[in-house]
Amino acid sequence: MAKRDYYDVLGVNRDASEEDVKKAYRKLAMKWHPDRNPDNPRAEEHFKEAKEAYEVLTDGQKRSAYDQFGHAGVDPAAAAGAGAGFGNFADAFGDIFSDIFGGGRGRSSVYRGADLRYNLEIALEEAARGTETRIRIPAMEECGTCRGSGAKPGTQPTTCPSCQGHGQVRMQQGFFSIQQTCPRCHGSGKIVPSPCPACGGAGRIKQHKTLSVKIPAGVDQGDRIRLSGEGEAGLNGGPPGDLYVVINTRPHAVFTRDHNDLHCEMPVSITAAALGGDIDIPTLDGYAKIRIPAETQTGKVFRLRGKGIKGVRTSGHGDLMCHVVVETPVGLTARQKELLAELEAINQKDGGRHNPRSKSWMEKVREFFAQ
Repeated sequence: MAKRDYYDVLGVNRDASEEDVKKAYRKLAMKWHPDRNPDNPRAEEHFKEAKEAYEVLTDGQKRSAYDQFGHAGVDPAAAAGAGAGFGNFADAFGDIFSDIFGGGRGRSSVYRGADLRYNLEIALEEAARGTETRIRIPAMEECGTCRGSGAKPGTQPTTCPSCQGHGQVRMQQGFFSIQQTCPRCHGSGKIVPSPCPACGGAGRIKQHKTLSVKIPAGVDQGDRIRLSGEGEAGLNGGPPGDLYVVINTRPHAVFTRDHNDLHCEMPVSITAAALGGDIDIPTLDGYAKIRIPAETQTGKVFRLRGKGIKGVRTSGHGDLMCHVVVETPVGLTARQKELLAELEAINQKDGGRHNPRSKSWMEKVREFFAQ
């Protein structure tokens, strides 16, 4: 029986790229593989035919000879012999399975150490001005007894007999050949016959270490400071991870922070709010004096420019916002009560003038109930 044209076998054009040839072959191989067609005696013939065409058209020299001289330009026997078995079927799909299952010969078993997180609580003043502090953290460090090998001093790890040191084992499932991490050595490629008594063969031990951390001026809640290489030790000689110090600012007795601005409440007596005057305001750099105008109401905000915080990534300082809270006096004496009652009586004679907000509010109430 005459052989069919290889391009017709794979269903591709004569100018098809090598990648197009591979895609066509994979499709036919999946369709005609004998393991998938046990009741079809012709499936094996179709499979061999497709494999023969694939091996010729993906070989540059053979393809050139075939394009010039047809089947006479290639060695049919060699091509047929190469296609006699199915062992290379998985190799044609090797790149696919490697991507899906992460397998591959010679896969590295060296792993970077884990990153660590440390929550550091500091005062608002320390966040504003910067500081330096020391922290003590637990971490997995390289075992000093075995120097990370996991083997008892005087002994060495040996090559894993299951994977021959590759860290991967190949498993055959039907016509699929899949690589996975060696279950015996867990991907390291080595086993430890005599474990180190200090670390039990892990190569790492849990220790505490003290580190100095420099806090830059202007850090804010949630900012992270990275200490390179201060995380957990790596496995099998891998590099250590990093330590991330996360800033938490303690609540302050006077100020609250909003980015680079500071806010504070400023209690003012009734007489000071009514008559006006000078008041000392606390800032992070000491006291500042501001003038309260007469007839100041609760909720009035005074801005002190440049009295906030200079952020880590900003060029200027924020502002300090002072929120006025008019304070009602308590613990009044009889004379104070008498004077306040007299003041109230005077105010009632011309309430709209002396209490405009109260008058406006009462008018809105009457309009509401009149609806």
